[in-house]
Amino acid sequence: MRIDRLALNGWRNYEWESVDFAPGTNVITGPNAQGKTNLLEAVYLLACGRSFRTRFDREIIGFDCSSAELLADVWSHERAQTVSVTLRPGMGKKILVNGVRKTAGELGETLNVVLFCPDDLNLIKEGAAVRRKLLDNAISQIRPKYAELLSEFNRLYEHKTRILKDWREKPALLDTLDEFSDALCRVSAQLIRYRAAFTVRLDKAAAPIHREFSGQGESLSMQYQTVSTVSDPFAPAKEIYYEICEHQERHRQAELDSQQCLTGAHKDDLEIFINGRSARSFASQGQTRTAALSVKLAEREIFLDETGEYPILLLDDVLSELDERRQSFVLNRIGGGQTLITCCEDEDISLRTGGKVLFVEKGRLR
Repeated sequence: MRIDRLALNGWRNYEWESVDFAPGTNVITGPNAQGKTNLLEAVYLLACGRSFRTRFDREIIGFDCSSAELLADVWSHERAQTVSVTLRPGMGKKILVNGVRKTAGELGETLNVVLFCPDDLNLIKEGAAVRRKLLDNAISQIRPKYAELLSEFNRLYEHKTRILKDWREKPALLDTLDEFSDALCRVSAQLIRYRAAFTVRLDKAAAPIHREFSGQGESLSMQYQTVSTVSDPFAPAKEIYYEICEHQERHRQAELDSQQCLTGAHKDDLEIFINGRSARSFASQGQTRTAALSVKLAEREIFLDETGEYPILLLDDVLSELDERRQSFVLNRIGGGQTLITCCEDEDISLRTGGKVLFVEKGRLR
């Protein structure tokens, strides 16, 4: 799986540019604030249908531009394909794969990416939302149905939260509260099953990577945590639904008092353990970085197992945050697929990878 050629028009600081990528390692270098990450953001959007930096498409469109366009020639599933995305304010996204209209959730059927950026080094120590995002981004690419469920969950959650915040001023809103609570419980039950199953795969894939990475001295394990009344996250969705409803009934008054949604999949977490102890509570900085890298590399292996092809690996200025040993480990593990690495111009990453080097300055590539 790879991108052979990418054309950008009105994309951030790229007024108009095109680039040919090598099938292996591509090092994107240059001074800061010249457009290196913008290029990775474009590749990410072609696979996931959204940016990893902003929720608002209008921020992606370049100054003095009425729209932003991406056009990519890709090789995936043993054939050449084309993917195009057009962003226009107020009109949403127009997504075409081989000339056929697609939704953002369907892009994962053509192209997959794994992104690793400096923020991901905090994956272990940050709050649960960061780890839920990891699960959501990965599962959405390989299970389009999950992306639809997640979108529906977010819609229901926003509506319910608005009711809880406004019901005192508009008591009539309470007439619809139970309806939204029930719908949230139903969707949560399905999300929980997907997340629990993916956690098992991630745990299995990450353990040997981490064992090798840490010099055989540490063990890494993961466990999915969800609503306290759910006894088995692998049970049929109907059983999980009834158990979430039990939690909802217990916390209905607390939700009204706190004006917060207290029941649902938005409370879930991915617990990570090193040698049986909570990594978030007890791991050192070096241990958390090793664990975060292991999880991301495991995500790449899952995509390979799922599709038979390595996803495109995006390393956004992350190697500069690692010591030489961890850099070497990552660089030695990225063979077999296409990788796009951004780094500052004074780094020697390009020499160590032996890959194609692209220099970026003021939104121009050479």
